[in-house]
Amino acid sequence: MKLLITGASGQLGRTFKALAAQEETQGLSFVFKSKAALDITDAEAVREALTASNYAYCINCAGYTQVDNAEMEPEQAYKVNVTGAHTLALYCQATQTPLIHLSTDYVFDGTAHIPYTEDTPPHPIGVYGHTKYQGEQAIIHHSEAYFILRTSWLYSEFGNNFMKTMLALGRERKTLSVVCDQLGTPTYTRDLAQAILHIIKTQSTAYGLYHYSNEGVASWYDFAQAIFKHRNLNVNLQPIRSTAYPTPARRPHFSVLDTSKIKQTFGLSIPHWQDSLAVALALISTY
Repeated sequence: MKLLITGASGQLGRTFKALAAQEETQGLSFVFKSKAALDITDAEAVREALTASNYAYCINCAGYTQVDNAEMEPEQAYKVNVTGAHTLALYCQATQTPLIHLSTDYVFDGTAHIPYTEDTPPHPIGVYGHTKYQGEQAIIHHSEAYFILRTSWLYSEFGNNFMKTMLALGRERKTLSVVCDQLGTPTYTRDLAQAILHIIKTQSTAYGLYHYSNEGVASWYDFAQAIFKHRNLNVNLQPIRSTAYPTPARRPHFSVLDTSKIKQTFGLSIPHWQDSLAVALALISTY
């Protein structure tokens, strides 16, 4: 099966590249398209890409994910997260290519106290969350064969993310302050990518909306503390409230996703975030 990966230069796209050699021995082949090679907001380019080859699936890893910048660049966020998703949905539908699309916990406002299910009504509180939710709706209304996976707090060996930032700061500073009143689940892109490949290999037609994150709950403070502990970095870590670290975009205070549906539907076993962090930290020096 040939898979088209858009947004190939991002965290998740680069994770698929790292897995590709092994997966290609199991009957999968990959075509990786960065933004420079395929701009998902360019309808003609998307049409040409999808009609030029018979793809078994299109995995959309492209997205405008700069949460704070989205508040100042709403048009650009809309263009990528809504127009891009809409364009992919139209041409995937036209070519009968199932679309796998990544969304976010930011579609929720963070006021809940129990994990969000797929049936929880979204209520985004910022431009990023609004555009990702609108992108979901565009896919739902313009295609039939789709999997939308909402996920949270992505990190990996690649690109810019919280884990890599903490490792850099932990080597430079003796004291750090990290927010302790935002709760969610750090999610390792390798686990997410492998879950997506599992869905593909089952050739399931259980299309729809799903939540995927690693198991467990943490604050950003907890996440940082675990990173430093694994790496034996002696950092005086101080917990602070979000009000002490203002950002242009409001963050949800509670972003825990209920993953029961995806586990039950596809028979997935999802690792705990601390176990996956250990794997990521062991691999990071190899890239």
